Amino acid sequence: MPPEPPPAWVLDQRRAVGDRIRTARLEAAITQETLAERTGLDRKTIVRTEGGTHSTLLDHLLLIARALGRPLADLVR
Repeated sequence: MPPEPPPAWVLDQRRAVGDRIRTARLEAAITQETLAERTGLDRKTIVRTEGGTHSTLLDHLLLIARALGRPLADLVR
């Protein structure tokens, strides 16, 4: 049996975190490709994280925060 999808509020929060990451990236004037290179993540992972379309690993969020020069708390508040 496939797992049940997360509740709507979880999906909303994923999108909110993704929006904050996108905003921080744009403020840093870097592309998704550059952010991927700085983090060692695949660009597709950056796209999915910014879009809030999948559950992002804490490790990935830490890498993204460091690459953007932002505290993790700013991105996930």
